[in-house]
Amino acid sequence: QVQLVESGGGLVQPGGSLRLSCATSGLTLDSYVIGWFRQAPGKEREGVSCIKPSVDHTYYSDSVKGRFTISRDNAKNTVYLQMNSLKPEDTAVYYCAAGRKLYYTTSYSCRSYGVMDYWGKGTLVTASS
Repeated sequence: QVQLVESGGGLVQPGGSLRLSCATSGLTLDSYVIGWFRQAPGKEREGVSCIKPSVDHTYYSDSVKGRFTISRDNAKNTVYLQMNSLKPEDTAVYYCAAGRKLYYTTSYSCRSYGVMDYWGKGTLVTASS
């Protein structure tokens, strides 16, 4: 049974940093695309960053490029999202997701959240003074 558990969210001042963790079980990272998505109140869910560990491909949305970094630790079956220079508009619930359809590109998987197969319950990130 695949499970994804997010942690690391919280309240941070604008300009601050947080690191989110996605602890996975029931899967092998190299057999999936793993992604971070977020949803702010009243807005659609959007792909933030994804990684295809088998080929080490990554994708970042334009809104976070240069500020966020996705990484993974295969030994711990965990994927991380380092978020720097946080802005108020980064405030959202952040979800970790895993997709088995490796024939899609990493960018497509991130821009089309419907292709992901498993989801965590989310962790709230609030960037506010």
